[in-house]
Amino acid sequence: MKKKTIIISSIVAIIVIVSISIYFYLKHINSTEYKLTKLGYTKDETKEIIKLTSKTQVNEILNKEYDKNIIVLLKEKYFIWKNLDNYLAYYKENETKSSSDIISIINVKANNEWYTNYVSADISKKELMLVNKFHQLSNDFEPENNVNIKNWYAYDNNSCEDFVYQAFINMHNDAKKENITLIINSSYRSYQEQEETYDTNLKAHGKDYADKFAAHPGFSEHQTGLALDIMSTGTDRYNFEESDAFKWLQENAHKYGFILRYPKDKEYLTGYDYESWHYRYVGVETATKVKEKNITYDEYYAYYLDN
Repeated sequence: MKKKTIIISSIVAIIVIVSISIYFYLKHINSTEYKLTKLGYTKDETKEIIKLTSKTQVNEILNKEYDKNIIVLLKEKYFIWKNLDNYLAYYKENETKSSSDIISIINVKANNEWYTNYVSADISKKELMLVNKFHQLSNDFEPENNVNIKNWYAYDNNSCEDFVYQAFINMHNDAKKENITLIINSSYRSYQEQEETYDTNLKAHGKDYADKFAAHPGFSEHQTGLALDIMSTGTDRYNFEESDAFKWLQENAHKYGFILRYPKDKEYLTGYDYESWHYRYVGVETATKVKEKNITYDEYYAYYLDN
C-alpha cells in the first residue's frame, strides 16, 4: 500500500512538473520577446522595441519582416507611428539620408511632388492653420478681420488680420527703441492677387524660379492674412539677411508671435528657397516652441497639431 502511494505520488509529481514545463514553454514561444528574436531581432533590439511601442504596435512589427531601420526610426524624436511604412519605404530608396531627415520629410509629405496629394487647410485652427504646397485654401477664403496697415508701418496697400497687425505694432515699437526700423513690404494677398503674382514670376523667370519664390494660388500663406514680408530702411530681399533688423528679428520675433517661415537649409521641407524676410504669425507660445526646437512650422504642425 505504501509502495503504491509512493508510485501515485511520483506520477502526480511528474504530471505537475511536465504541465508546468509545458506551460512555461508555451508562454515562452508565445511571448513578444521570443517572436521578435525569431524574426531576427537581437535581445537588445527586442528590449528597445518593447520599450518604445505599445502591444498593438509590437503586433504590427511582428507582421513585418526583420528591418534594422525600425529601431533607428523608433528612437527619433519626431517619429509618428502611422508613418512607419512610409518611413521604411523611403529609407530603402534613400539610404544615404539621416534617419532624422527621413522622419521630417515623411512627416511633412515632402516625399511627394509639390502640389500633389494636397488637402484642404484646416482653417478652424485659426492662427495655427497650415498653408503650404500640400495644404490648400479655397479661392474664396478671406481673413476674418482684415485691416489696413498704416503707412507708418508699411508701404502702400498692405493689410492683415487685426491681431497680427497689433502684434507687429508692438514689435515695431520695441525695435524702434533700439534704432531698428521694421517695414512691412507685403502682407495679405487674395487668391486672385496671388494668381497674378505667380503668373508674373512664371512669365518673367520660368516655372522653376516661380515655384521656389511664389506659391500657386490657394497655397500661399499671404492669403491667410497671417504672413508678413518684413524689410528695413535701405534693404531688399537680396541683402535683408545682412541687416541689423534681420538680426534683431532672429532674436526677438518669437516674443511677439512671429516665426521665420522659410529658414535656410530647410528648402527640402518647405518647398521654398530661404526667405529671410518672410514671417508668419502663430502666437507667442507656438512661436517660442518652434524657435526652441529649431524646426520648421511644417514639422511642428505635423507632429504637435496633426498627429
